[in-house]
Amino acid sequence: MNIKDKFGFEVKERRQQKGYSIEYLANISNIDRTYISDIEKGKRNVSIEIIEKILAALDTDFEDFFNTKTFKK
Repeated sequence: MNIKDKFGFEVKERRQQKGYSIEYLANISNIDRTYISDIEKGKRNVSIEIIEKILAALDTDFEDFFNTKTFKK
């Protein structure tokens, strides 16, 4: 699994844990719905600004998000 796949997997896991739809996450993060879908599929190279928006919308921080089993595999 490459870094884009890992990031997308973790976004999807956390989104689903919170019970958020892709559309809801898109609305609260101010990111296009299709862009988030592509992120979750590992199809996007995301900027640090997009990462920051997603983590804020998921109510997490960089350390918590990236210090998971997903990124240690």
